[in-house]
Amino acid sequence: MTMPFYVAPEQVMKDRAEYAQKGIARGRSLIATVYADGVLIVAENPSRSLHKISEIYDRIAFAGVGKYNEYDQLRVAGVRHADTKGFAFSREDVDARSLANLYAQFLGNVFTHEMKPLEVEILVAELGTAGRNDQLYHIAYEGTITDEDRFAVLGGDAETITERVAADWRADRDLLTAIRAAVSALAGPGRTLGPGDLEVALLSRANGRRAFRRVTNGELEAAFGVGGGDTSAPAGEGTVRTSGGEDDQAAVSDTSPEEPPS
Repeated sequence: MTMPFYVAPEQVMKDRAEYAQKGIARGRSLIATVYADGVLIVAENPSRSLHKISEIYDRIAFAGVGKYNEYDQLRVAGVRHADTKGFAFSREDVDARSLANLYAQFLGNVFTHEMKPLEVEILVAELGTAGRNDQLYHIAYEGTITDEDRFAVLGGDAETITERVAADWRADRDLLTAIRAAVSALAGPGRTLGPGDLEVALLSRANGRRAFRRVTNGELEAAFGVGGGDTSAPAGEGTVRTSGGEDDQAAVSDTSPEEPPS
């Protein structure tokens, strides 16, 4: 008679955590940061059609790193939940905190009960209005929520990038300065990221009820100069225009279609 195979619960949880962390670490990083007029989200993503950053509702944005098919399913579920709640009650009742709690419960259940955890980290950002602060909720693969008050870094080499962002973060930065600082932190000292390597979006108080807007490649090229690689240009020079009236499907980002963003 064979003995039953047994693995300690602690070892199972450890193995699942290592599996998810390795998958997330292979992905390209993303930075969300508060600036003078709202929330800016900058991701390293060369795909033209597979977005890492999307609109959930009027003042709420979603961003994800890791396996694209997994975090995109979470995005779709969030849009459906927000639309249903806004229709059944009111638009003001849709908020990032309740959405982040639902995501955390789902990710926690999958991590605990399923054989394979989701290889994702996600961000839910809400633009503050009527005296309320901007909200950044970072949800990890096992369902842990972190309420960030200044900035959040997801995926890739998050610790190193966090140090770069924290070194020169200021809440009163204008949009152009915030974009340049985020791109510089993503690239680090040994690389250069151009507009074709980036996906940039924002939640701005200047955009009305639908605060989410994407920054197009052409606008990034104009901000950084021809070629888009000069992230050392003096802060405050030039302007970054945001696209008006674009929805979730408007293109900003760019990788070859056969290489999904991670």
